[in-house]
Amino acid sequence: MLRQVTHTDRIVTLDYANGATARFHAVWLRDNALDPTTRAPGNGQRLITIGDIPAGLSIGAAALAGDALSVTFLPENKTVTFPADWLAAHAYDRDHDHPIGWTAPGITTWESAIAAPGGDWTAVHTNPAAKRDWLAAVAEFGFARLTGGPAEPGALLKVADLFGYVRETNYGRYFEVRTEVNPTNLAYTGLGLQAHTDNPYRDPVPTLQILYCLENSAEGGDSIVVDGFRAAERLRDANPEGFALLAGYPARFEYRGSDGVCLRARRPMIELSPDGQLVAIRFNNRSSAPFVDIPFDKMEAYYAAYRQLAEFIDDPAMGVAFKLEPGESFIVDNTRVLHARTGYSGAGSRWLQGCYADKDGLLSTLAAMEATAPEAAE
Repeated sequence: MLRQVTHTDRIVTLDYANGATARFHAVWLRDNALDPTTRAPGNGQRLITIGDIPAGLSIGAAALAGDALSVTFLPENKTVTFPADWLAAHAYDRDHDHPIGWTAPGITTWESAIAAPGGDWTAVHTNPAAKRDWLAAVAEFGFARLTGGPAEPGALLKVADLFGYVRETNYGRYFEVRTEVNPTNLAYTGLGLQAHTDNPYRDPVPTLQILYCLENSAEGGDSIVVDGFRAAERLRDANPEGFALLAGYPARFEYRGSDGVCLRARRPMIELSPDGQLVAIRFNNRSSAPFVDIPFDKMEAYYAAYRQLAEFIDDPAMGVAFKLEPGESFIVDNTRVLHARTGYSGAGSRWLQGCYADKDGLLSTLAAMEATAPEAAE
Protein backbone atom coordinates (compact mmCIF):
# COMPACT_ATOMS: atom_id res chain seq x y z
CA MET A 1 0.00 0.00 0.00
CA LEU A 2 1.24 3.49 -0.85
CA ARG A 3 1.97 5.79 2.08
CA GLN A 4 3.38 8.94 0.52
CA VAL A 5 4.15 10.51 -2.86
CA THR A 6 6.71 13.22 -3.58
CA HIS A 7 7.95 14.54 -6.89
CA THR A 8 10.23 16.84 -8.81
CA ASP A 9 9.55 17.92 -12.38
CA ARG A 10 11.30 14.74 -13.63
CA ILE A 11 10.91 12.07 -10.94
CA VAL A 12 8.11 10.66 -8.76
CA THR A 13 9.10 8.96 -5.50
CA LEU A 14 6.74 6.48 -3.84
CA ASP A 15 6.97 5.43 -0.20
CA TYR A 16 5.19 2.18 0.64
CA ALA A 17 3.69 1.23 3.99
CA ASN A 18 6.22 -1.63 4.29
CA GLY A 19 9.10 0.86 4.18
CA ALA A 20 10.06 0.28 0.55
CA THR A 21 10.75 3.20 -1.79
CA ALA A 22 10.56 3.34 -5.57
CA ARG A 23 11.34 6.12 -8.02
CA PHE A 24 9.92 6.55 -11.52
CA HIS A 25 10.98 8.94 -14.26
CA ALA A 26 8.41 11.16 -15.93
CA VAL A 27 9.18 9.84 -19.41
CA TRP A 28 8.82 6.23 -18.23
CA LEU A 29 5.47 6.93 -16.60
CA ARG A 30 4.16 8.75 -19.66
CA ASP A 31 5.34 6.02 -22.03
CA ASN A 32 3.60 3.39 -19.87
CA ALA A 33 0.40 5.30 -19.16
CA LEU A 34 -2.57 2.96 -18.87
CA ASP A 35 -5.26 5.26 -20.28
CA PRO A 36 -7.15 4.22 -23.46
CA THR A 37 -5.53 6.88 -25.64
CA THR A 38 -2.08 5.47 -24.80
CA ARG A 39 -2.88 1.75 -24.63
CA ALA A 40 -5.50 -0.13 -26.65
CA PRO A 41 -8.11 -1.37 -24.15
CA GLY A 42 -8.52 -4.74 -25.86
CA ASN A 43 -4.95 -5.96 -26.26
CA GLY A 44 -2.89 -3.44 -24.31
CA GLN A 45 -0.72 -2.45 -27.26
CA ARG A 46 0.76 1.03 -27.18
CA LEU A 47 -0.98 3.61 -29.36
CA ILE A 48 1.73 6.28 -29.19
CA THR A 49 5.32 6.37 -30.40
CA ILE A 50 8.27 7.73 -28.46
CA GLY A 51 8.14 10.75 -30.77
CA ASP A 52 4.60 11.54 -29.56
CA ILE A 53 5.91 12.19 -26.04
CA PRO A 54 6.90 15.87 -25.72
CA ALA A 55 10.66 16.33 -25.49
CA GLY A 56 10.13 18.83 -22.67
CA LEU A 57 7.88 16.50 -20.66
CA SER A 58 7.61 17.27 -16.96
CA ILE A 59 5.46 16.37 -13.97
CA GLY A 60 2.97 19.06 -13.00
CA ALA A 61 1.42 17.16 -10.11
CA ALA A 62 1.61 13.78 -8.40
CA ALA A 63 -0.57 12.60 -5.55
CA LEU A 64 -2.21 9.63 -3.89
CA ALA A 65 -5.57 8.59 -5.32
CA GLY A 66 -6.65 5.87 -2.93
CA ASP A 67 -4.12 3.06 -3.34
CA ALA A 68 -2.98 4.50 -6.63
CA LEU A 69 -0.78 7.23 -8.05
CA SER A 70 -2.27 10.14 -9.99
CA VAL A 71 0.17 12.03 -12.23
CA THR A 72 -0.38 15.11 -14.36
CA PHE A 73 2.03 15.53 -17.27
CA LEU A 74 2.98 18.89 -18.77
CA PRO A 75 2.78 20.43 -21.33
CA GLU A 76 -0.02 17.99 -22.30
CA ASN A 77 -1.89 18.68 -19.04
CA LYS A 78 -2.76 14.99 -19.13
CA THR A 79 -3.64 13.17 -15.90
CA VAL A 80 -3.14 9.42 -15.61
CA THR A 81 -3.70 7.00 -12.71
CA PHE A 82 -1.42 4.05 -11.95
CA PRO A 83 -2.51 1.28 -9.52
CA ALA A 84 -0.03 0.78 -6.69
CA ASP A 85 0.29 -2.97 -7.31
CA TRP A 86 1.01 -2.36 -11.02
CA LEU A 87 3.79 0.07 -10.11
CA ALA A 88 5.24 -2.37 -7.59
CA ALA A 89 5.23 -5.15 -10.20
CA HIS A 90 7.07 -2.94 -12.71
CA ALA A 91 9.49 -1.13 -10.40
CA TYR A 92 12.95 -0.69 -11.89
CA ASP A 93 14.53 1.33 -9.06
CA ARG A 94 16.40 -1.68 -7.69
CA ASP A 95 19.73 -3.43 -7.79
CA HIS A 96 20.28 -4.64 -11.34
CA ASP A 97 23.54 -6.44 -10.66
CA HIS A 98 23.38 -10.19 -11.16
CA PRO A 99 26.01 -12.91 -10.96
CA ILE A 100 27.11 -14.16 -14.36
CA GLY A 101 24.99 -17.12 -15.40
CA TRP A 102 21.95 -16.28 -13.29
CA THR A 103 18.60 -17.86 -14.09
CA ALA A 104 15.28 -16.10 -14.42
CA PRO A 105 12.70 -16.23 -11.62
CA GLY A 106 10.51 -19.30 -11.92
CA ILE A 107 13.26 -21.55 -13.30
CA THR A 108 14.50 -24.40 -11.10
CA THR A 109 17.69 -26.19 -12.11
CA TRP A 110 18.02 -29.85 -11.21
CA GLU A 111 20.05 -33.05 -11.16
CA SER A 112 19.10 -36.72 -11.13
CA ALA A 113 17.38 -36.64 -7.73
CA ILE A 114 14.45 -34.67 -9.14
CA ALA A 115 11.10 -36.42 -9.37
CA ALA A 116 10.36 -36.21 -13.08
CA PRO A 117 7.39 -33.88 -13.60
CA GLY A 118 4.55 -35.16 -15.71
CA GLY A 119 0.88 -35.28 -16.46
CA ASP A 120 -1.84 -37.67 -17.57
CA TRP A 121 -3.05 -37.53 -21.18
CA THR A 122 -6.76 -37.51 -20.38
CA ALA A 123 -6.38 -35.03 -17.51
CA VAL A 124 -4.40 -32.44 -19.46
CA HIS A 125 -6.88 -32.66 -22.34
CA THR A 126 -9.98 -32.30 -20.15
CA ASN A 127 -8.96 -30.51 -16.94
CA PRO A 128 -7.64 -26.93 -17.26
CA ALA A 129 -5.87 -27.12 -13.90
CA ALA A 130 -4.02 -30.30 -14.91
CA LYS A 131 -3.07 -28.75 -18.23
CA ARG A 132 -1.83 -25.61 -16.51
CA ASP A 133 0.26 -27.63 -14.05
CA TRP A 134 1.82 -29.61 -16.91
CA LEU A 135 2.68 -26.46 -18.85
CA ALA A 136 4.05 -24.85 -15.68
CA ALA A 137 6.34 -27.84 -15.14
CA VAL A 138 7.81 -27.43 -18.62
CA ALA A 139 8.36 -23.72 -17.95
CA GLU A 140 10.02 -24.34 -14.58
CA PHE A 141 12.03 -27.51 -15.15
CA GLY A 142 12.41 -27.51 -18.94
CA PHE A 143 10.80 -30.91 -19.44
CA ALA A 144 7.78 -33.00 -18.51
CA ARG A 145 6.41 -36.43 -19.33
CA LEU A 146 2.90 -37.27 -20.48
CA THR A 147 1.47 -40.73 -19.85
CA GLY A 148 -1.66 -42.63 -20.79
CA GLY A 149 -1.94 -41.45 -24.38
CA PRO A 150 -3.02 -43.45 -27.43
CA ALA A 151 -0.35 -45.55 -29.12
CA GLU A 152 -1.25 -44.33 -32.58
CA PRO A 153 0.83 -42.57 -35.25
CA GLY A 154 0.47 -38.81 -35.25
CA ALA A 155 -0.73 -38.60 -31.64
CA LEU A 156 2.22 -36.32 -30.84
CA LEU A 157 0.53 -33.57 -32.87
CA LYS A 158 -2.22 -33.54 -30.24
CA VAL A 159 0.44 -32.80 -27.63
CA ALA A 160 1.55 -29.74 -29.60
CA ASP A 161 -2.11 -28.72 -29.98
CA LEU A 162 -2.32 -28.34 -26.20
CA PHE A 163 -0.36 -25.08 -26.39
CA GLY A 164 0.59 -24.07 -29.91
CA TYR A 165 1.70 -25.25 -33.31
CA VAL A 166 4.13 -27.68 -34.86
CA ARG A 167 7.24 -26.12 -36.36
CA GLU A 168 7.79 -27.87 -39.68
CA THR A 169 11.38 -28.46 -40.79
CA ASN A 170 13.19 -30.36 -43.53
CA TYR A 171 12.34 -33.47 -41.49
CA GLY A 172 8.62 -32.75 -42.07
CA ARG A 173 5.82 -31.93 -39.63
CA TYR A 174 7.04 -34.88 -37.62
CA PHE A 175 9.68 -37.54 -38.06
CA GLU A 176 10.19 -41.21 -37.29
CA VAL A 177 12.83 -42.25 -34.75
CA ARG A 178 13.59 -45.89 -35.53
CA THR A 179 16.31 -47.88 -37.21
CA GLU A 180 16.76 -47.21 -40.94
CA VAL A 181 18.94 -49.07 -43.41
CA ASN A 182 20.56 -45.88 -44.80
CA PRO A 183 19.91 -43.28 -42.11
CA THR A 184 20.20 -39.57 -42.86
CA ASN A 185 20.71 -38.92 -39.14
CA LEU A 186 22.31 -40.96 -36.33
CA ALA A 187 19.01 -40.69 -34.45
CA TYR A 188 17.68 -43.26 -36.93
CA THR A 189 20.09 -46.00 -35.78
CA GLY A 190 20.25 -48.21 -32.69
CA LEU A 191 23.33 -46.40 -31.40
CA GLY A 192 23.32 -44.70 -28.04
CA LEU A 193 23.29 -40.92 -28.26
CA GLN A 194 25.11 -38.50 -25.96
CA ALA A 195 22.91 -35.91 -24.31
CA HIS A 196 22.44 -33.09 -26.77
CA THR A 197 20.20 -30.26 -27.86
CA ASP A 198 18.56 -30.72 -31.24
CA ASN A 199 19.23 -28.77 -34.41
CA PRO A 200 21.87 -26.31 -33.13
CA TYR A 201 22.64 -25.71 -36.81
CA ARG A 202 19.35 -23.80 -37.19
CA ASP A 203 18.96 -20.10 -36.48
CA PRO A 204 16.71 -19.92 -34.57
CA VAL A 205 16.68 -23.42 -33.14
CA PRO A 206 13.34 -25.12 -32.49
CA THR A 207 12.70 -24.24 -28.87
CA LEU A 208 10.60 -27.30 -27.95
CA GLN A 209 10.84 -30.94 -28.94
CA ILE A 210 8.22 -33.64 -28.38
CA LEU A 211 9.13 -37.35 -28.54
CA TYR A 212 6.23 -39.81 -28.53
CA CYS A 213 6.52 -43.59 -28.07
CA LEU A 214 4.59 -46.03 -30.25
CA GLU A 215 6.67 -49.18 -29.69
CA ASN A 216 9.50 -49.92 -27.27
CA SER A 217 10.09 -53.64 -26.84
CA ALA A 218 13.78 -53.56 -27.75
CA GLU A 219 16.42 -54.16 -25.11
CA GLY A 220 17.74 -50.75 -23.99
CA GLY A 221 16.67 -47.51 -25.61
CA ASP A 222 16.04 -45.68 -22.32
CA SER A 223 15.51 -41.93 -22.58
CA ILE A 224 17.68 -39.58 -20.52
CA VAL A 225 17.30 -35.86 -19.90
CA VAL A 226 19.92 -33.50 -18.47
CA ASP A 227 19.48 -29.89 -17.33
CA GLY A 228 21.93 -27.90 -19.45
CA PHE A 229 21.47 -24.86 -17.21
CA ARG A 230 22.59 -26.90 -14.21
CA ALA A 231 25.61 -28.16 -16.14
CA ALA A 232 26.46 -24.55 -17.04
CA GLU A 233 26.15 -23.55 -13.39
CA ARG A 234 28.56 -26.30 -12.40
CA LEU A 235 31.06 -25.14 -15.03
CA ARG A 236 30.69 -21.51 -13.92
CA ASP A 237 31.39 -22.45 -10.30
CA ALA A 238 34.29 -24.80 -11.08
CA ASN A 239 35.92 -22.90 -13.93
CA PRO A 240 34.66 -19.32 -14.36
CA GLU A 241 37.29 -18.57 -16.99
CA GLY A 242 36.22 -21.57 -19.03
CA PHE A 243 32.56 -20.61 -18.62
CA ALA A 244 33.41 -17.16 -19.96
CA LEU A 245 35.14 -18.71 -22.99
CA LEU A 246 32.16 -20.89 -23.94
CA ALA A 247 29.83 -17.91 -23.44
CA GLY A 248 32.11 -15.36 -25.06
CA TYR A 249 32.97 -17.03 -28.36
CA PRO A 250 30.65 -18.60 -30.94
CA ALA A 251 30.80 -22.27 -31.76
CA ARG A 252 29.80 -23.42 -35.22
CA PHE A 253 27.27 -26.09 -36.12
CA GLU A 254 26.43 -27.63 -39.46
CA TYR A 255 24.16 -30.27 -40.95
CA ARG A 256 24.20 -31.60 -44.51
CA GLY A 257 21.34 -33.97 -45.21
CA SER A 258 19.38 -34.81 -48.30
CA ASP A 259 19.85 -32.84 -51.51
CA GLY A 260 19.26 -29.14 -51.02
CA VAL A 261 19.77 -29.14 -47.23
CA CYS A 262 22.83 -27.41 -45.77
CA LEU A 263 22.14 -25.74 -42.43
CA ARG A 264 24.69 -23.66 -40.56
CA ALA A 265 24.65 -21.55 -37.40
CA ARG A 266 27.23 -19.60 -35.44
CA ARG A 267 26.22 -19.29 -31.78
CA PRO A 268 27.88 -19.81 -28.38
CA MET A 269 27.46 -23.09 -26.52
CA ILE A 270 26.38 -21.07 -23.49
CA GLU A 271 24.28 -18.07 -24.46
CA LEU A 272 23.87 -15.20 -22.01
CA SER A 273 21.78 -12.05 -22.14
CA PRO A 274 23.63 -8.72 -21.85
CA ASP A 275 23.06 -8.75 -18.07
CA GLY A 276 24.45 -12.28 -17.68
CA GLN A 277 21.25 -14.34 -17.59
CA LEU A 278 21.42 -17.89 -18.90
CA VAL A 279 19.43 -17.85 -22.13
CA ALA A 280 20.29 -21.04 -23.99
CA ILE A 281 22.56 -24.05 -24.23
CA ARG A 282 23.67 -25.47 -27.58
CA PHE A 283 25.51 -28.75 -27.24
CA ASN A 284 25.67 -31.37 -29.98
CA ASN A 285 28.94 -33.11 -30.75
CA ARG A 286 27.51 -34.79 -33.87
CA SER A 287 26.67 -31.43 -35.45
CA SER A 288 29.70 -29.39 -34.40
CA ALA A 289 31.62 -27.78 -37.26
CA PRO A 290 35.27 -26.70 -36.88
CA PHE A 291 35.64 -23.91 -34.33
CA VAL A 292 37.33 -21.00 -36.10
CA ASP A 293 36.16 -17.99 -34.07
CA ILE A 294 38.29 -18.55 -30.96
CA PRO A 295 41.68 -16.76 -30.84
CA PHE A 296 44.72 -18.98 -31.25
CA ASP A 297 46.00 -18.35 -27.73
CA LYS A 298 42.62 -19.28 -26.20
CA MET A 299 41.81 -22.41 -28.23
CA GLU A 300 43.32 -24.96 -25.85
CA ALA A 301 41.55 -23.38 -22.87
CA TYR A 302 38.32 -23.32 -24.89
CA TYR A 303 38.61 -27.04 -25.59
CA ALA A 304 39.39 -27.71 -21.92
CA ALA A 305 36.18 -25.90 -20.93
CA TYR A 306 34.26 -27.76 -23.64
CA ARG A 307 35.55 -31.07 -22.27
CA GLN A 308 34.66 -30.07 -18.70
CA LEU A 309 31.12 -29.08 -19.71
CA ALA A 310 30.75 -32.43 -21.47
CA GLU A 311 31.94 -34.24 -18.32
CA PHE A 312 29.26 -32.49 -16.29
CA ILE A 313 26.63 -33.35 -18.88
CA ASP A 314 27.73 -37.01 -18.96
CA ASP A 315 27.89 -37.26 -15.15
CA PRO A 316 25.39 -39.98 -14.08
CA ALA A 317 24.41 -37.73 -11.17
CA MET A 318 22.97 -35.24 -13.66
CA GLY A 319 20.63 -37.35 -15.79
CA VAL A 320 17.05 -38.47 -15.25
CA ALA A 321 16.44 -41.78 -17.06
CA PHE A 322 13.17 -43.46 -17.96
CA LYS A 323 11.91 -45.99 -20.48
CA LEU A 324 8.95 -44.77 -22.47
CA GLU A 325 6.03 -47.13 -22.89
CA PRO A 326 3.68 -47.00 -25.89
CA GLY A 327 1.41 -43.98 -25.53
CA GLU A 328 3.92 -42.09 -23.38
CA SER A 329 5.81 -38.98 -24.45
CA PHE A 330 7.99 -36.23 -23.12
CA ILE A 331 8.64 -32.64 -24.06
CA VAL A 332 11.89 -30.73 -23.59
CA ASP A 333 12.84 -27.09 -23.75
CA ASN A 334 15.40 -27.49 -26.52
CA THR A 335 17.21 -24.29 -25.51
CA ARG A 336 17.92 -25.73 -22.06
CA VAL A 337 17.39 -29.46 -21.52
CA LEU A 338 19.53 -32.02 -23.34
CA HIS A 339 18.16 -35.44 -24.18
CA ALA A 340 19.94 -38.74 -24.79
CA ARG A 341 19.23 -42.42 -25.16
CA THR A 342 20.99 -45.63 -24.37
CA GLY A 343 21.74 -47.98 -27.24
CA TYR A 344 19.29 -50.72 -28.09
CA SER A 345 19.51 -54.12 -29.73
CA GLY A 346 17.95 -55.42 -32.90
CA ALA A 347 15.65 -57.72 -30.92
CA GLY A 348 12.20 -56.25 -30.44
CA SER A 349 11.32 -52.84 -31.82
CA ARG A 350 11.65 -49.19 -30.84
CA TRP A 351 9.51 -46.64 -32.66
CA LEU A 352 9.18 -43.05 -31.55
CA GLN A 353 7.85 -40.07 -33.43
CA GLY A 354 9.20 -36.59 -32.87
CA CYS A 355 8.27 -33.05 -33.75
CA TYR A 356 9.28 -29.51 -32.93
CA ALA A 357 7.26 -26.60 -31.59
CA ASP A 358 7.96 -23.16 -30.17
CA LYS A 359 8.21 -22.17 -26.52
CA ASP A 360 6.50 -18.81 -26.99
CA GLY A 361 3.25 -20.64 -27.70
CA LEU A 362 3.55 -22.71 -24.53
CA LEU A 363 4.44 -19.70 -22.36
CA SER A 364 1.62 -17.68 -23.92
CA THR A 365 -0.92 -20.41 -23.23
CA LEU A 366 0.34 -20.75 -19.66
CA ALA A 367 0.28 -17.00 -19.01
CA ALA A 368 -3.25 -16.69 -20.39
CA MET A 369 -4.47 -19.57 -18.21
CA GLU A 370 -2.87 -18.09 -15.11
CA ALA A 371 -4.34 -14.66 -15.87
CA THR A 372 -7.88 -16.01 -16.22
CA ALA A 373 -7.71 -18.37 -13.23
CA PRO A 374 -5.33 -16.79 -10.69
CA GLU A 375 -7.04 -18.44 -7.76
CA ALA A 376 -6.29 -21.89 -9.22
CA ALA A 377 -2.60 -21.05 -9.54
CA GLU A 378 -2.20 -20.33 -5.82
